Amino acid sequence: MNQHPGPVVTTAQGAVRGLRQGDTRTFLNIPYAAPPRGTGRFAPPQPHEPWDGVRDATVPGPNAPQSARRLGDIDMTPYFGTGWSRGEDYLTVNVFAPAAGGDALPVMVFVHGGGFVAGSTRAALYDGTAFARDGVVLVTLNYRLGMAGFLDVPGAPANRGLLDVVAALRWVRENISAFGGDPRNVTLFGQSAGATIVGGVLATPEAAGLFRRAIVQSGSGLGAFTPEQAARVTRAAAGVLGIEPRVDAFGGIPDERLVEAAAELTGIDLRTGTHGDPLIGLSPFSLVLDTQPAASVAAGRAADVDLLVGTNAEEGNLYLVPVGTYASSTAADVEEAAARSHPDPARLVETYRAARPGASFAELRSAIMADALFGAGSRALADAHAAHPRSGTYAYEFAWRSHALDGELGATHAVELPFVFDLADRPELHGPGALLGPDEAPADLAGRVHETWIRFARTGDPGWDPYDTDRRATMRIDAEWTRVDDPRGRERRAWS
Repeated sequence: MNQHPGPVVTTAQGAVRGLRQGDTRTFLNIPYAAPPRGTGRFAPPQPHEPWDGVRDATVPGPNAPQSARRLGDIDMTPYFGTGWSRGEDYLTVNVFAPAAGGDALPVMVFVHGGGFVAGSTRAALYDGTAFARDGVVLVTLNYRLGMAGFLDVPGAPANRGLLDVVAALRWVRENISAFGGDPRNVTLFGQSAGATIVGGVLATPEAAGLFRRAIVQSGSGLGAFTPEQAARVTRAAAGVLGIEPRVDAFGGIPDERLVEAAAELTGIDLRTGTHGDPLIGLSPFSLVLDTQPAASVAAGRAADVDLLVGTNAEEGNLYLVPVGTYASSTAADVEEAAARSHPDPARLVETYRAARPGASFAELRSAIMADALFGAGSRALADAHAAHPRSGTYAYEFAWRSHALDGELGATHAVELPFVFDLADRPELHGPGALLGPDEAPADLAGRVHETWIRFARTGDPGWDPYDTDRRATMRIDAEWTRVDDPRGRERRAWS
């Protein structure tokens, strides 16, 4: 292992040498579990072997197998990263900590999004330097994606990507004090697929006690596949690969072919007689659960965990505007979005028309997609958690609009991330086809959002009224912050 000048920290597996940059320390590519190889890609995460000497933690490591992702005319490289950086030893964490160290600093553990098939700690949006600058120990992590992480294979445990996140939380519990963090004050947060995983971890008994707070950014407490839906994906995957749906058969397929086959499954229709398609065809993978996370939380899981949950005001635009299908939306497109996700699509469309008088077909289609993917499940999770007042429940709606793509992108999916990580001034996020658009993002808004997330991690209180099922108090975040009670209540009731 190469030796580099820089801070050295000793973990349970061995010593690591990172980088000091001003008032922060950065440690990259620290293993929290053994490399998943062969049939082991479909097994629970295993402990990593200890190492001798000092491991170099100054350069990014490999990430989970995936294909490079584009989304039409918008550059999402800062969000997804550049694709697959090869190497088997990718179940790793990055740690960002104040240079001065300290005792019992709050810890925040971030789970990236990417539709359960893409993303990694290498993406530019997940630079945790600002958190470390502001007195937080920030941990980002890789987890298994695609078939290795989420295909429900007979003979293998389900939700292996989620099990990776739980293993990373155990690593944090065991090691984070060496970086100055408080293992008793851990906030687990994630965005999109990562937020849905956070919702699943809330409902996982094995994760109890590993974190104190959670933030669910544009996830869903209703986003898990039923076993029937998951079995449909598994049969389709086996058919594409020409194998029997068994763990030994999938375990013999190279990573490259698993990634290719996963891409061929995109668009699979998972509607059943009693359930809509939680991801409306955008991804063939999700958590696989007998009971949705919101129902488990309603039954008392995570009753002692403080929860902040929210969505963006125009989530659905990301899936329509960049690929050129937003402005051309028709009544049939609106009806198809409703039919894909709701048992009574005609009633759903009528509800949205009544709630949004004068809305275009594009606006209605985007709004229905947004609630199918994120809104309905986020509200269900908030309602479920608020039924147990031992801990705090808080809700937000991020409403700042990006002017990317001629102003149509708006308050879309993922647009809050640069504000949360206080990276809104990054050049790669600005331009006509960049996530934040051609204009400067308001630095004061980025600072305030970032500080609010940290305040919640420190105290469990973001600074506004708690959410309950009477008022459903929600903070609408824009240039001005405004508390709104039960925003879009008519649409909310259509999903309950």
